[in-house]
Amino acid sequence: MAGTQLTIFVSLLLLSFALAYVTASEDLETKNLDKHVHVVVEGMVYCQSCERSGTWSLTGAEPIPAAKVSVICKDHKNRVSYYKAFETDPHGYFYAELDGFKMGHYFLDHPLHACKVKLVSSPLESCNLLTNVNYGLNGSPLRYENKWISGEHYEAVIYASGPLAFRPAQCTPSTPH
Repeated sequence: MAGTQLTIFVSLLLLSFALAYVTASEDLETKNLDKHVHVVVEGMVYCQSCERSGTWSLTGAEPIPAAKVSVICKDHKNRVSYYKAFETDPHGYFYAELDGFKMGHYFLDHPLHACKVKLVSSPLESCNLLTNVNYGLNGSPLRYENKWISGEHYEAVIYASGPLAFRPAQCTPSTPH
C-alpha cells in the first residue's frame, strides 16, 4: 500500500514539474516573439596623422565624420551572406545594426567568425587613402566585449571592430633640425 501511494505521489510530483516547465517555456516563447536579438558592430574611424603614417599608431589621429565602412559576413562555405555599408556619426563612431543577418550554422556562421569590417570611403579630400590599421583593408575581425543593450522590445549583442583609419594623401616632409 505504501509503495502504491509513493508511486502516485512521485507521479503527481513529476506531472506538476512537467506542467510548470511547459508553462514557463510557453511564457518565454511568447515574450521572445516580441523581442528579437539584434547583432550590432561598433567602432571608430580616424584620419591618421602624417607623423604616424605607415604604422598602426593612431596617436594624434582625428575622428572622421561621415566616413563609410562596410560589414561583410561570409557563411561557412565562404559565400557572402551579408553586406551593408554604414556611415560614421559626427564623432567618427559607427553603430552598425546588422538587420537581416542570419546564421545558417550556429558556430561556423557566428558573427565573430563570419563578419569583418572594411573601410569604404572618407569624405575628406585631405584624408582619404585607405590604411590597413587593424586590417581595415582586408577586414577587421570582430571582438566580443560582453556588451548588451536590452529594453522592453529590443535586445542587441554588440561586437567591436578595432579602430580603423584613413591617411592623408599629402604629408609635408618634416625638416630635420
